[in-house]
Amino acid sequence: MALLFDYALRQADSALILGHRLSEWIGHAPLLEEELALGNIALDLIGEARALYAHAGTVEGKGRDEDALAYRRDAGAFRNLLLVEQPNGDFAVTIIRQLLYSAFAHPFWRALGQSRDATLAAIAAKAEKEAAYHLRHAGEWLIRLGDGTAESHRRAQAALDELWPYSGELFETDAVELALIAEGVAVDPATLRPEWERTVAAVLAEATLAAPAGEWMQSGGRSGRHSEHLGHLLATMQFLQRAYPGAVW
Repeated sequence: MALLFDYALRQADSALILGHRLSEWIGHAPLLEEELALGNIALDLIGEARALYAHAGTVEGKGRDEDALAYRRDAGAFRNLLLVEQPNGDFAVTIIRQLLYSAFAHPFWRALGQSRDATLAAIAAKAEKEAAYHLRHAGEWLIRLGDGTAESHRRAQAALDELWPYSGELFETDAVELALIAEGVAVDPATLRPEWERTVAAVLAEATLAAPAGEWMQSGGRSGRHSEHLGHLLATMQFLQRAYPGAVW
């Protein structure tokens, strides 16, 4: 059960942190319609995180609910992808980050829908539909930016160059995932890589952007080694629970 707890926590942490990042655009997005769109995507991701945290808490059996897992763990205990904790930057950075994540999340949730864990499969069935929209939204925006003005193209390419080294972590596996893959519970991310590469390549081609040539990739989020950005994010996100432990609405 410890393996399943860790696996559910990984997916929940990535969804929560990315959802929080997108929520930071509220009041700052370039268009009112985009503010609403980013807010809705954030709500989707946070909803996924809540369901996964609830499942993780049940599996753990120590009485921790979704609030405890989200708000009362330090940065070193989080297992999210490094990609999702990166700052929003300009709008191009946010869109590139979303594209790289959603191009993986869509086939991931589809595959996890076949999990032998019934709760994970049910969460995945809903999340797959949401990820399809998230991917389409990010792809359409990136095409506008990349194939737009010289300035928007420059910024989009710079964002891609900056975030590309974080994409390799999407496909990493360790002992936790390998054991659950063998049991038919988890998804082997290596099987998703061809579709991710095709999806990203198609969008980049239409956006007239070039994927960086370097092969070196960042790593560490799954084992609790994070960038400095996560600590700052959690200081804001967890403030209420840290200041008033056990506070409820």
